[in-house]
Amino acid sequence: MALVPYEETAGVGLQTFHKPLATFSFANHRIQIRQDWRQLGVAAVVWDAAIVLSTYLEMGAVELRGCSAVELGAGTGLVGIVAALLGAHVTITDRKVALEFLKSNVQANLPPHIQSKVVVKELTWGQNLGSFSPGEFDLILGADIIYLEETFTDLLQTLEHLCSNHSVILLACRIRYERDNNFLAMLERQFTVSKVHYDPEKDVHIYKAQKRNQREDL
Repeated sequence: MALVPYEETAGVGLQTFHKPLATFSFANHRIQIRQDWRQLGVAAVVWDAAIVLSTYLEMGAVELRGCSAVELGAGTGLVGIVAALLGAHVTITDRKVALEFLKSNVQANLPPHIQSKVVVKELTWGQNLGSFSPGEFDLILGADIIYLEETFTDLLQTLEHLCSNHSVILLACRIRYERDNNFLAMLERQFTVSKVHYDPEKDVHIYKAQKRNQREDL
């Protein structure tokens, strides 16, 4: 979803985003993520929220082995790649224009036996949900995907469709504007939401959400 100019960039060290490669170490693997700011803008660089969420997954906060996971608005695909390395079956999604770039990072960083457990697939929030089964995933992952207010309704519809009553959502974000809190308030109308992690150095929060059951709503 992240294919528009990003308001915060004026105050950020853009030299980091203009580097062609960003290198990380997760799950005992060296991961080299290709970045392409000039072609795809914010969809093609690694944001702090993705690093913090990847670290959280590596800490063992959720059981990933055999888990069915999906990453929304994946951009470079770092979070989905890390989830796959940690044992999950992962569907890594973004809009169509970003898919070839996303595939290149997945193929460059996952060995063949793990690539077979990963699917890169188009998902435009609120639009092509018919290509995903309702409640299909155990775990829904999103890093820095809640900054565009005009996408909030579509994102909520997408989360509602992909989640079963047992699914867990993990959203990593930096709270920059009041609208970010507005999204969390919208999320709480349909899901039970709690903050499970905060990285003070990067100022990134991780929120966990699960569908409210009928008894809670009574």
